[in-house]
Amino acid sequence: MSILTQTVQDSDQLHRDALTVLQPGFEGSTPPEWVHRHIAAGLGSVALFGRNVTDQAQLAALTAELRRENPDLLIAIDEEGGDVTRLEVGSGSSWPGNLALGAIDDPALTRDVARELGRALAECGVNFNWAPAADVNSNPGNPIIGVRSFGADPELCARHTAAWVEGLQEAGVAACAKHFPGHGDTNVDSHHGLPLIDVDEELVRARDLPPFRAAVAAGVKALMSAHIMIPALDPQFPATLSAAVLGGLLRAPESAGGLGYQGLIVTDAIEMGAIADTYGIARGTVLALAAGADAICVGGGLCDEETVLELRDAIVAAVREGRLAPERLADAAARVRELGSWARQGRLKAPVEPDLSIGLRAARRALKVTADPARPFVPVTDRPFVASFSPESNIAVGDDTPWGVAGMLAERFPGTRSRGIGPEQAGEAELDALVTDLLAAAEGRRLVLVVRDVHRHDWMSAALRLLLNARPDSLVVEMGVPQARPAGALHIATHGAARVCGLAAVEVLTGQPTVSR
Repeated sequence: MSILTQTVQDSDQLHRDALTVLQPGFEGSTPPEWVHRHIAAGLGSVALFGRNVTDQAQLAALTAELRRENPDLLIAIDEEGGDVTRLEVGSGSSWPGNLALGAIDDPALTRDVARELGRALAECGVNFNWAPAADVNSNPGNPIIGVRSFGADPELCARHTAAWVEGLQEAGVAACAKHFPGHGDTNVDSHHGLPLIDVDEELVRARDLPPFRAAVAAGVKALMSAHIMIPALDPQFPATLSAAVLGGLLRAPESAGGLGYQGLIVTDAIEMGAIADTYGIARGTVLALAAGADAICVGGGLCDEETVLELRDAIVAAVREGRLAPERLADAAARVRELGSWARQGRLKAPVEPDLSIGLRAARRALKVTADPARPFVPVTDRPFVASFSPESNIAVGDDTPWGVAGMLAERFPGTRSRGIGPEQAGEAELDALVTDLLAAAEGRRLVLVVRDVHRHDWMSAALRLLLNARPDSLVVEMGVPQARPAGALHIATHGAARVCGLAAVEVLTGQPTVSR
């Protein structure tokens, strides 16, 4: 073999490895030509979002088409169940999310729910799920985790993370515990900025690491890094870019104080503000790979061929310039291909149709219903008025998935009236007028007040207080993280805003069971 031939082959392999470690997304319900071309050239993964899904038949056809060039292709999706759903983006999830499962605290049920969700994904050809969220929601004001966490107790989160991983992977879908080393004590959304967790290492190890240790012990196939700064672990780089975190803490053997994890490490989306605004996506990609990440998630926001080419070329240039060891890139690409091979073996098994009824059964068990003893509860039997208080959008959840109970009540009681209220309508100057207007609209009707994380939003808390003072017979449905119970004839905490959580709440409000689909 000539030196020229060897050089060309090495260059081809370098470009191929650089593509293999990327997990890009794209627009539309069918893959554009450039996606097929890059899969043929070595792209190891493709990321799907709600914008790519219209229904499950379409999704199955899409994943089959994506595998045309590579049967080992990893097809990833962000399907946590609960509030974060891509599989059922237009209707809401058939499975309750983590907080609901944590509130029940039955790991066997958590395993069953994750298995059935995994079967639904496998039926559609998806083999890699960026879930579960293993974060301990230790900060009640956390703007991005909240109901996505199993709870605030590390050991509870650990046992349910392990059960969720086991259930999902039993269906042949690779689980990805996130966001390492723990995003639960943040008050900044890393989509917008870089969160700082200024605590000592001992607290991180005692509070945040147990769920990830449990995931590793359960055989989780992937872990996702967090774009968070923890100076006690690394004073210079956020976790996604930190060799001390990814190599020292995650990869190091337990005897050296690490987790001994040897599976795939994937970054959170590299175009998120925490990385992009500080390092840029190209430099961030190279730093993440050098630190120990094996795959780069990109495509939630940037989802075009130009982004793929920019990141591929940045990786190639870094290797050629000595900023990224070729062995590190080859190792990362090998881990991606190994997981793709595992996932293909799982896909060859005969598919099992998911049991959708388990989601509603679990959502019913997750409800916490508190009645005012001074006001005996009477079910809703006629057209109520529903006021739904919508906080600012959580980017992880998105704006496309419906939530609440207004539509469900309207299906049962045609003529139900409803109003959605956001922070822009409930400023201090507008609040009295808003409450007066809502009370007038609800006159002669049962008043149902639907809130989400009321403890985090002063405007929502103020509006709720005024409405309950005027109408103490109101019924309150909290679909976020429940804190103190406000006054009212009945308070229902659903522990999440999945469609099945809404259905379970409506059963209580009306005293009528739901017919499962």
